[in-house]
Amino acid sequence: MPHAAIPLLLALSAFVAGWFAYGWQGLVLAATVVVFWLLLQLSRTLRLLRGAARSPVGHVASAVMLNAKMRRGLRLPAVIGLTGSLGHKVADEPETFAWRDAGGDEVRCEFVGGRCTRWTLSRADAAPP
Repeated sequence: MPHAAIPLLLALSAFVAGWFAYGWQGLVLAATVVVFWLLLQLSRTLRLLRGAARSPVGHVASAVMLNAKMRRGLRLPAVIGLTGSLGHKVADEPETFAWRDAGGDEVRCEFVGGRCTRWTLSRADAAPP
């Protein structure tokens, strides 16, 4: 089951449970709970983007520390939360973003389906092969 289907199934089950437990009042309660949950998600996303807007695009405090914190399966909002900035888009297929620190080190992350599948650290002092 895809991860995107889980919130839909939870919302649908809230409506079904509300209907069977309390009738139309249960539907109103379920709608209130679902709308509240959606507002919480929107607030969380806006807070993340507001924080990322304060720093330059593609900048991270330490690329080496970001590389240490990365793991496969992280969603793009989680990576933006780790870096504190929006990534500089490098490629479209696969969707690739890069973050660079003041020393010139860079982390490139590839996202497929909104999840990190691969990342690479490029050191500024490393000589090309």
